[in-house]
Amino acid sequence: MALFRRKRAGVTREAGSDDLRHLEEFVRTRRGVEGFVEPRTTMTSTTMALVAHDGEWTRRRIEDERAAADFGKRMTIPVYDVQIVGYPQRMREWSRRQKVAQRDGVPQAESSPEPPLELPPI
Repeated sequence: MALFRRKRAGVTREAGSDDLRHLEEFVRTRRGVEGFVEPRTTMTSTTMALVAHDGEWTRRRIEDERAAADFGKRMTIPVYDVQIVGYPQRMREWSRRQKVAQRDGVPQAESSPEPPLELPPI
């Protein structure tokens, strides 16, 4: 049994069951999630970024574009090609808020609270 394994140059890690479970959990625990498929590069395999309604996002490896489309159908979320539509502005804003909160020492959970629910007057 090897205690330390060296990563071979030029070999990217493929998507695994942990990646898929993470994506599924993100969809189940957030609302308004959309998927953005990112193409394979020389450094990384195909990935999928999931973005929630408030801009919170996560990224994990996925087998390929077809697997991303199948994931979207199974989880009933829209899936887009990021090379065509780009990333949503709310994703950039959420990342900026996280960076500011981290710099200012504000716990992340408090950095982007959900707006209060406003009910119409009776």
